[in-house]
Amino acid sequence: MSGHSKWATTKHKKAAIDAKRGKLFAKLVKNIEIAARQGGGDLAGNAALFEAVNKAKKNSVPADNITRAIKRGSGAEAGGANYESIVYEGYAPNGVGLIIECLTDNRNRAAADVRTTLSKNGGSLATTGSVSFNFSRKGEIEVASEGVDYDQLFEAAAEAGAEDVEDNGDVYTVITEPSLLSDVTKALTDAGFDHDSSESVMVAANKVSLDLDAAKKVTKLIDALDDLDDVQNIYSNWTADDDVMAALEDED
Repeated sequence: MSGHSKWATTKHKKAAIDAKRGKLFAKLVKNIEIAARQGGGDLAGNAALFEAVNKAKKNSVPADNITRAIKRGSGAEAGGANYESIVYEGYAPNGVGLIIECLTDNRNRAAADVRTTLSKNGGSLATTGSVSFNFSRKGEIEVASEGVDYDQLFEAAAEAGAEDVEDNGDVYTVITEPSLLSDVTKALTDAGFDHDSSESVMVAANKVSLDLDAAKKVTKLIDALDDLDDVQNIYSNWTADDDVMAALEDED
């Protein structure tokens, strides 16, 4: 029986991983469609599309899926949906603020799904502005740290106008003003630094420090929101010490 139980568990884990991958692919493909619709299907002339395609490739989205998404978005192929961007503000347990960015072709469905997921996991919707006042828009460029000299990256980033470079272990994160994101990304590429992603994000000014129990509750809610088809990005203002972070990673 133990062998059967182990196989059942393995199948369940594989199914969960496959489902996560499928949802990620769908979100990345949606970003490509939007970028192509807004700026055309030429990667050389559409920086947003170039970055959306680059991120999809880094996450192993099949080339055929990428090509079809560009064609749908640019109008070269039928079948593209009319997505609209909606931003919700909310609270997770312990007063943690959430910014939830959605791309959806059904506003009512998106609102209902976000509201229900928040309430089921100890959170709630917030009024516009009650959370976002604590966040500011920044550009973030992620560079895998393996084989990359931090000082050289920092120098190249600073010369291009970046604000800072954070060492996050296996990734260096270059922080810029949103208006300089494209210029800094190009400068780093020209300097020989390959990047995993380059995108506009929301960064919290004041953060809420959580213990392990609270962190589990908050991450459970964020994971549930991330599973929603319409949700593209989630930003929060929680943090925790190294021991809590390590315990969370061990559970994963």
